[in-house]
Amino acid sequence: MSDWEGFMHERERWQLIGAMLRERSVLTVREIVAATGASTATIRRDLVQLEETGQLRRVHGGVEAVDALAQRDLATRAFSDSRAIHVERKRAIARAAVGLCEDGESIIVNAGTTTYEMVGALANRRLTVLTNSFPMAQSLVAGSENRVILPGGEVYRKQGIVISPFDDDAIQHYTASKMFMSCFGLGPMGVIEGDPLIARAEAKLLKRAERLIVLVDSSKFERRGVIAVCPLSRIHTVITDEDAPEASLDMLRSAGIEVLIAPRDASDAVVKVTAA
Repeated sequence: MSDWEGFMHERERWQLIGAMLRERSVLTVREIVAATGASTATIRRDLVQLEETGQLRRVHGGVEAVDALAQRDLATRAFSDSRAIHVERKRAIARAAVGLCEDGESIIVNAGTTTYEMVGALANRRLTVLTNSFPMAQSLVAGSENRVILPGGEVYRKQGIVISPFDDDAIQHYTASKMFMSCFGLGPMGVIEGDPLIARAEAKLLKRAERLIVLVDSSKFERRGVIAVCPLSRIHTVITDEDAPEASLDMLRSAGIEVLIAPRDASDAVVKVTAA
């Protein structure tokens, strides 16, 4: 046993592990060993006891925070279930998003329940739309004159998303003036996702667009996810609803992001919040 391991008591190690998980959500055993100075065997015993008391969950090669489980379950909630949450907010935001499009334009729309609500407003438009949302592609093909492009890959039925396992796929030759993205959460670290597969797909699409427009209802400013997809500096515009917390809007203003507030009433004008 090292001098440091002898000095740092079990309870102190547990407190340190807890503090690290609150900051990072996911840790490797190697990182915990380096931070505590304890042996690998000692840390593994600690992790077993912490899991038994419900303070964390062991995963291959490390641990994750208990609240990360809830976030991951929320992130992978069935598409049909998620669509029923905050429907009116999402529709208002989606209408405002389509209002930024011009016929003949090429856009990218990522898979998400807020972006899916763009379908209705796109019915009478004529754009080229690249989307990895299988339900959105089906709806646009059936009910609009838009040109629809899907990336190659596997359809994940639960999330309604098409994901390619390859870096070199069809979308590498596509360019768009705008990308419309909904997400798990939005905060000081940027666009946040809770599912690594979704985050990877979004990161690939981001490379093909000039401007990023993020669609987030007010509830998503409070969420803490696991993966940062892109920083605030990559975002050109955020569209949200009238209940967005003022502190979050101030954060976006200070980052130089244009903010649009979508009114609940479709007949009202979109409110523009200028950047500071």
